[in-house]
Amino acid sequence: MRDHRRYRGPWRPPRHGSGPGAVIGVLCFHVFGNRAEAAALLHATQVIAWTLLLIGPLALAWRRKAPLAVLAVAGTATIGLATLFPPSWTYAVAPAVALFTAVRTGRGRPALAVAATLYAAWVAVTGIFAEQLGVPEAVRLGVRDAVLAALGLGLAMVLGNAARSRAAYIAEMTKVNAERARAHQEQERRQASDERLRIARELHDVLGHHLSLINVQAGVGLHLMDNRPEQAREALTAIKTASAEALREVRAVLGVLRPEEEAAPRQPALGLDRLADLTADAGLPVSTTTAGERRPLPAEVDRAAYRIVQEALTNVRRHAAADGAEVAIEYAPAELRLRIRNDGTAVAAEPDGAGSGIAGMRARAESLGGTLSAGPLPEGGYLVAATLPTAAATEGEP
Repeated sequence: MRDHRRYRGPWRPPRHGSGPGAVIGVLCFHVFGNRAEAAALLHATQVIAWTLLLIGPLALAWRRKAPLAVLAVAGTATIGLATLFPPSWTYAVAPAVALFTAVRTGRGRPALAVAATLYAAWVAVTGIFAEQLGVPEAVRLGVRDAVLAALGLGLAMVLGNAARSRAAYIAEMTKVNAERARAHQEQERRQASDERLRIARELHDVLGHHLSLINVQAGVGLHLMDNRPEQAREALTAIKTASAEALREVRAVLGVLRPEEEAAPRQPALGLDRLADLTADAGLPVSTTTAGERRPLPAEVDRAAYRIVQEALTNVRRHAAADGAEVAIEYAPAELRLRIRNDGTAVAAEPDGAGSGIAGMRARAESLGGTLSAGPLPEGGYLVAATLPTAAATEGEP
């Protein structure tokens, strides 16, 4: 069910003491703390005293909307009570709460001015000019009470400032946490987008390679069906193998989308360890040479190298009238170098190597900090050369 309460925003601290509890508490201090003194007064004066006792606490209900006005009302009522009752903190709770609230809400300077004015008026009425105003001797102000009252006002202001600083700190921390949460969500969305792009590239490589092979073998089978049925059977067998391999690789690529409780895929991870299977099903003779000391590669580099070789062979089969291809792999100290060369001519490929297959291979290499170049050779044929760094990737692994 939707909560229809007013939304306060993630950066605003919750309000404390804004309900009727504070008003009732202060009212109890005023009434029960001074009922004996009020009862001892004459009947007419009792009405005035009870009215003054109630005015301060009830005014606190509006202390957040008009804190300075409430402070002035509560302080005036307290000064009135000071002319009837002996000095006591029990009927000064309302102005103390009003002063605290005014300072906490950021009105410290005007609240100080109002409080100082009320304090001066209280000292003048019950102390300096008490005899001229006819204030009873029993309720007149002494030096001790004046000093304690000044200390109480100072304490209320200190507590108000502390509460305001704490509220500002909580608000800032809440805002920072909200910003961190938003940044984390943005990072997750960016990672999800990168993962979708990676999956799209993987699917392009898988389907492009195997469907191209199936198309070539199907054409061979149709051509040899009547005259050479045994070779046509070999073409159909190659089609069956290529289609099964394509299905396995598609399942492996899409395996990251399965629920966590499902079993992990049994298909081995794609990498240069499976290069022999790739070249055997390339649809044309492919020779492979390896230089340098062979070593385990980071998973992303190993997978990218396999895909680059796969896409390069697919382009040879699609666009070049080649009799064969050569794949050279060199394990350098800090990088892996790939060279895929064919002896045909790039008939359908763009002369600058800007076709979609070349662009995909280049983007894959650059995403790992490597480079890729592709183009025709002066002596004939076509060369795809890629360099993939391995040292930085290895250091980044846990």
